[in-house]
Amino acid sequence: MKITTARVFQLTFLAVFLGLFLYTDYRGKDEISVAVNSFFRADPLVGISYLLAVKSFTYLLIPAVLMFIFSILLGRFFCGWICPLGTVIDLVTNKIKKTVPIKFLKTSVKYYLLLTLLFAALFNVNLAGILDPMAILIRALTFFLYPLFGYTVRSGWVGLYSLIGDSRDVIEPLYHFLRDFVLPFREAFYPLAFISFLLFLFILFLERFEKRNWCKNLCPLGTLLGILAHFSLFKRVPGKLCSDCGACKNICPTAFDEDILQKSGCILCMECKLKCNFKRVHFSLGWMKHKKKSLNTLTVPVLERRVFIGSLFSGFFLSRIFSFQSPSQSERLLRPPGVTSESDFQKKCVRCGECMKVCLRNALYPDLSRAGLYGLFMPVIVPRLGYCEYNCNLCGQVCPTGAIPNLPLEKKKKSVIGLAVIDKNHCLPYAKHMNCIVCEEHCPIPEKAIRSEVVNETDFTGKKITIKRPYVVDELCNGCGICENKCPLEGKSAIEVYAKKKR
Repeated sequence: MKITTARVFQLTFLAVFLGLFLYTDYRGKDEISVAVNSFFRADPLVGISYLLAVKSFTYLLIPAVLMFIFSILLGRFFCGWICPLGTVIDLVTNKIKKTVPIKFLKTSVKYYLLLTLLFAALFNVNLAGILDPMAILIRALTFFLYPLFGYTVRSGWVGLYSLIGDSRDVIEPLYHFLRDFVLPFREAFYPLAFISFLLFLFILFLERFEKRNWCKNLCPLGTLLGILAHFSLFKRVPGKLCSDCGACKNICPTAFDEDILQKSGCILCMECKLKCNFKRVHFSLGWMKHKKKSLNTLTVPVLERRVFIGSLFSGFFLSRIFSFQSPSQSERLLRPPGVTSESDFQKKCVRCGECMKVCLRNALYPDLSRAGLYGLFMPVIVPRLGYCEYNCNLCGQVCPTGAIPNLPLEKKKKSVIGLAVIDKNHCLPYAKHMNCIVCEEHCPIPEKAIRSEVVNETDFTGKKITIKRPYVVDELCNGCGICENKCPLEGKSAIEVYAKKKR
C-alpha cells in the first residue's frame, strides 16, 4: 500500500501536536518553553479574527501571516497536511460507510458561517474560537479525553499493583515514565466537558454522510483557506474528469458533486494522483500559463450579495446578543492574573483551554454564564474550587494570543485579580465569636493582605472573651482566592473574592 507525502506529513504533524499537548502541562518546571499554542499562532482564522476585533497586530501572530501567504501561493495544504483535526477525521472515520450527502450543506452555508464570524469580530465580538477546528480538538482533549485517560490509567495501575503484589517493583519505572511525561498532572473534571466532547463527536458523525464533511462544508478555517487557495500557483492536470474513467470523483475527499477540481476544495492530499489507474494526474506550477483563464473563471461564492449582506446583519445581531451580560454575574467574574481589560481579554481569547490545563491549583474553569454568552469556554477563576498559585505564571506562558499577558513572576505576584471581602454574617469570629484565622495563615503575600486584630467581646452567655478577628488590607490583596478556597466553612465561604471593575 502506497502512502502519499501528504499522509506522512499528516502523521508527523499529528505526532508533533500530541507531543506538544502532553508537554503543555505542569511537569515540575516553572517554565514551558514550547507549547501547543504554536498551532494557534499559525492559524489564519485566529489571526484575522484578532485583527478585526482588537484593531491591532501582535508579533505572536506572525506565523498566521506566513500561513496566510503560503496558502495563497500553495493552496489549501494546511487542511490536508497539517490540521490535526483533519488527520483525526481521516484516521478515525476512514472505514465509515457513507450515505446520502446533506443537501443543505451544499449551499453557501460555509461562507455564511465564516463571514458571520468575521463581521461579529469587526463589531468587537470575537467568536472564532468557538468553531476553530484546533480549539474544538484541544477542548475535547483538555476537558474530557485527557482527564478521563489519566483517571483510567491511574485507577488501572492501582488495580494492577494489587494483582501482581510484590512483583510491582518490576514495572515501577514504566509508571514513573507515564507519570512524568504522559499522564496529566491532575485529573480535573471541567464544566462543559461533555459539550466540548459532543461537538467533537458531531464532527466525526458528519462523516457518516460524506468524506471530510466538516472540512468542506462547515469549517470556517477551511473556508478561509479555500478562498485564499483560488490564487494558488498549483494546478491539477488534467483539468477535468477523464471521459473514460472519472474515478477521481469517488477518490477525492473534498469533491463537490462533479466538481472535484476547484481549488477552494482541493487539500492537496494527492489521493487522486496515487490512485489514478492511468498515471495521468499530476500537479504543476500552472498559474502563469493559465493566469488569464483562471482570473476569468474565478468564482468565489462568498461574494454573492445575499450571503454578504446576510452575514453582515447576522454578525451584527450576533455581536449584540453575545455581548449582553448580567450585572449580577459580573461581580464574581474573575479573570486570570494580568488581565486588566475585560473588553480586550474577550477580543483576544481563542478559548483553547490551555491556561486551564496548566493551572497549578486548578483555579481556572471554562465559563458558562458569568460573562454571558460571549464568555462561553473562556477561563474564569472559581476560588472555592481552586486558587491562583502565588509562585506560578504558567497561564500567561501558554496563552497563544496574549489575552493572558506573559508576566515575569515578580510582576505577576502583584497583579490584581480581585479583592477579598469578609462576610461578617458567616465568618466564625464575627458571627459565632469563635477564633479562626485560617485565611490569614494561608495568605501568601509576605506583608499579609489578611491580618487579625485582638478584640474583647461578650459571648452569647454574657461571658467576656478575647478573640482574633480577621480583616483585609485592600491595598495588598491581589485576589488570588486561597482564602476563599481554604475557608473551613461548608458550602458558602465566609470570605469571597469579588472582581474589581475593569474597562
